[in-house]
Amino acid sequence: MIDRRDALAGIVAMFGATLFAPIARAASVQVAVIDTGPPSSAVFTAGQRALVSALSERVIPTTDTPGAIAAEVPQFIEKLLADWARPEDKQPILAGLEAIEARSLRDYKIAAAEATPEQQDALLTLAMNDQLPGGADFFDKFRQLVITGYYTSEIGITQEREYLPVPGKYDGAYPYANVTKVFSS
Repeated sequence: MIDRRDALAGIVAMFGATLFAPIARAASVQVAVIDTGPPSSAVFTAGQRALVSALSERVIPTTDTPGAIAAEVPQFIEKLLADWARPEDKQPILAGLEAIEARSLRDYKIAAAEATPEQQDALLTLAMNDQLPGGADFFDKFRQLVITGYYTSEIGITQEREYLPVPGKYDGAYPYANVTKVFSS
């Protein structure tokens, strides 16, 4: 079975030079397991934690496969930020969450975590389009964290993708029409 450390190493190639520093740090360290236990310290307040959960699920929602919450992406994000990020790495994420929360309270009169999925999508779109303070920087880094957390989780590797251990069996006559998922190894 593939472990999260091996999957993290594969994520580096996907994002290339724009990889968020804490992800690169975690992927480059040679340790047996990097994702056991709770974070070394709390990064988020309870409200921010709820917002990270809600926004993670908007980035990778539950469809015919489990979404970000089921894959424990919010916990991964907090652990990565607590244990692998420098204070300056956390700033764009915390500032982005604050900007999204402020805009939700202004526009919808409710906390962003309690907004409807459509309202949360609108808030993320504002961030993506840099229409919130620091929005584009937040969105890029947050999206990387969600994608990395999801595709290095057991759910992402085995349910969203088709896990093919390497070295795998070679089948030169495998019918292409039977391929329904992207293979991960």
